[in-house]
Formats: sequence, structure tokens, C-alpha cells
Amino acid sequence: MKQAADAAEGITNSRTLELLARAGFAASGVLHFLVGAIAIRLAMGGSGNADFSGAVSELASQPAGPFLLWASFAACVALALWQASDAIFDYNRLPTKEKAGKKAKAAAQALVFAGLALTLVSFAMGTGSGGDNRQSASDLTANVIKAPGGVALLVLIGVGIAVTGVIYAVRGFRKSFEKNLTMPASPKARTAVTVLGVAGYVAKGIVLLLTGLLIAIATLRAHPEESTGLDGGLRALRDQPFGPYLLAAVGAGLICYGLFMMVRARLANMNK
Repeated sequence: MKQAADAAEGITNSRTLELLARAGFAASGVLHFLVGAIAIRLAMGGSGNADFSGAVSELASQPAGPFLLWASFAACVALALWQASDAIFDYNRLPTKEKAGKKAKAAAQALVFAGLALTLVSFAMGTGSGGDNRQSASDLTANVIKAPGGVALLVLIGVGIAVTGVIYAVRGFRKSFEKNLTMPASPKARTAVTVLGVAGYVAKGIVLLLTGLLIAIATLRAHPEESTGLDGGLRALRDQPFGPYLLAAVGAGLICYGLFMMVRARLANMNK
């Protein structure tokens, strides 16, 4: 068993997987960029689904769509494996509380990138559609509400996503994301990376906060159709006073986050 574990750890520490994992950051950046662009389009009265399903649909519509989908899928799988490796094999020498926190964060990131990979492969195989995430969120909420303890579980999930959004925003304001990067030597380049990171993390935090609140409120009101995921959260923002301007600002922030993730692909500190 130990030999198998050592072999698995050796594979996940390989240079090849590291390069593919870095590409996973870039693929995530492209998808966030597209979600931001769709959000701005919605703010201007256009159409589209401002979630990752909609972003992947846009990616699939490009001339090199199939290649981009399969390449992004492979990159996201690699990054999910890299994060899973962190959760399983790393941080063991840290104090118990810090180790548990870092392992939980790595495990959560592994699930996020695995989810992105599943969305990408569904489109690559021709089974996905641009409205999948919105409808799936409503259907999942409706099914879970009916299960024993489902209401409490969904409220906890919604609150957890909302809290994650607050954490992202705080991380942006505090610039704590910089500790995970090997910052460039040029002052102008460092400033550009910091600006993208701050704007991006705050915007993503707002989106996660809205998404989490929608899930919790829809559950408590027993209106599962109101739990519409990322796209629903952005559309809800558009319906507020000055909503189109707020939505456009958040969309611009998500574009910044996408650009930041592309930069992160090059600057990320991947040392185990």
C-alpha cells in the first residue's frame, strides 16, 4: 500500500503534471473571462448564460472549438489531480489546525476543477448545452429539498458558498493571493498583477455571495426554481437599482479575474 501511495505521489509531483496543471489555471482564466464578457453583454441588454456552461458553449463555438474543449478538459483534470495530491500527501508537517485548513482548501479546489472538467467534457462529447447549469441548479435544489434533512443541507451549502464569497473578497482586499505567486521583478508588472488580483477576487467574491444567498433564500422560501446558480445570481444583480451598471462592473471584475488566472498559470508557486 505504501509503495502504491509513493508511486502516486511521485506521479503527481512530476514536471509533466505540473505543466498541465498550470495550463488548468489558464483554462479556468479563459472561462472566467468569458463569463465576465457574457455578464457585460447582459448588462447592455444582450443575451447569454453568464455561467460556466454558457462560457464553455461560447468556447465550443470558436473555429478550433473541439480542440479547445479537449485541451481545456485535460488541463482542468491535471489541476484537479494536482490539488487532490496536495490534499492527500502534503502539509503533513504543519500544525494540526493549519494542516487541516490547507488540506480542506486543496480538496475543495480539486472538486471545483473536476466540476469544470466535467462541464468541458460534456460539451466536447456533444451532450452539453448553454443552459445546463441554470436548470440543473434548480432541479438539484428541488430534489434535495424533498430529501430528509434536505432543507438544512441546502441552507448550509448556500451559507457556505456565501461565506466563501466573503473570503474571496477579503483575500482580494488584503492582497493575500500574492503569497501564492512568484511575483515579477518589474514594479509595473507587479502592480498590474496586483490590480488584476484585487479586482478579480473581489468580483468573484460578490458573485459567490449572491449565488450562495440565492440558494439559501430559495430553500427557506421553498421556491427551488429561484435557485439558479451563477447565472441567476448575476441576473438578480441586474434587477437591482443601478443593476446594469453593477452587473457591468462585476463582469469587468470577472474579466480581471480571468486575466489574473492566466497570469497565475505562469507565476503560481507550485512547490510541494
